[in-house]
Amino acid sequence: MKISIERGTLLKAVGQAQSVVERRNTIPILANVLIEAEGDTVSFRATDLDIEVVDTAAAQVERAGATTVSAVMLHEIVRKLPDGALVQLSDDGASGRLEVTAGRSHFTLATLPKEDFPVMASSEYQSNFSAAAPVLRRLFDKSKFAISTEETRYYLNGVYMHVADSDGSRVLRCVATDGHRLARIDAELPEGAEGMPGVIVPRKTVGELRKLLDDDDMQIAVSVSETKVRFATPGITLTSKVIDGTFPDYSRVIPTGNTRQLEVDAQEFAQAVDRVATVSSERSRAVKLQLDEDRLILSVNAPDSGAAEEELAVAYGDEKLEIGFNAKYLLEIASQVDRENAVFLFNSAGDPTLMREGNDHSAVYVVMPMRV
Repeated sequence: MKISIERGTLLKAVGQAQSVVERRNTIPILANVLIEAEGDTVSFRATDLDIEVVDTAAAQVERAGATTVSAVMLHEIVRKLPDGALVQLSDDGASGRLEVTAGRSHFTLATLPKEDFPVMASSEYQSNFSAAAPVLRRLFDKSKFAISTEETRYYLNGVYMHVADSDGSRVLRCVATDGHRLARIDAELPEGAEGMPGVIVPRKTVGELRKLLDDDDMQIAVSVSETKVRFATPGITLTSKVIDGTFPDYSRVIPTGNTRQLEVDAQEFAQAVDRVATVSSERSRAVKLQLDEDRLILSVNAPDSGAAEEELAVAYGDEKLEIGFNAKYLLEIASQVDRENAVFLFNSAGDPTLMREGNDHSAVYVVMPMRV
């Protein structure tokens, strides 16, 4: 194999691949990236056996072929090369070495046989559709903060992507929860997604997928089966196993009878919570909300470190209410609001609270209160 490729193109392709690779590996080949050159393109494939990413880039291919080399090492080398450099990768297959040359820099890297590289078996996808990058970005970005990190409840370690009913119409929905807070985000159902099986997309896959969704004009081809999910752009294909488990019936936790309504400027609210939480004890980080006619008092009382209080002018016309929350959860939910106003719907101090963005019902958040 012998190819020449522009440094920026190579860095982007290898960067995408190496981020999938697990740093600590018991199987040496999994630390490598499979480089395959053919025609006028070169592809870089990496896997951790649960996720596989293939990045295809344009290159001058003098001699077609394939090899595998340490993904992290190659990425580090390319990252340190000067901008605009032309990088040459060559191996003769017999020496077990890949030569990387750029200008006066020359590296020789150990390779492993391409035959040992595990390629994820392609499965039959029951559902294939395409969605605009901004739509998928919104679905996953707004829900991922609520993914659980608790390994014992592994079925909550991802975002549940499925088709659901909302006000009489079908929607593509993403839900995540960790038992303390929940995010439910809806988007218009793309054509062809109607029969899609519901899948739990793992946390790591959600992180890797984010890199594919930066281009607002990009259409992402989505394929879903019972065991795998694939997201593809013309240059990059990300395939992942889904979490083998049943996502709980989240609709039971979303309160429907909360009538006490608070409307507040989302940014002002987030900043005020952040300020008063500065003195809270790290363990509980409890913030108390005291609601009275058109005013909200946020307060923290941490006996060992001090106390803080801040008043905000808000729209609230119901009876007085005192309720406590974990400051971190409040901040994360408030930071999801793209519109000016956040609307909180309360029932009582012990019941889950609902939050949405203004009049928009396509994004709904639930947070459990704390005793304060």
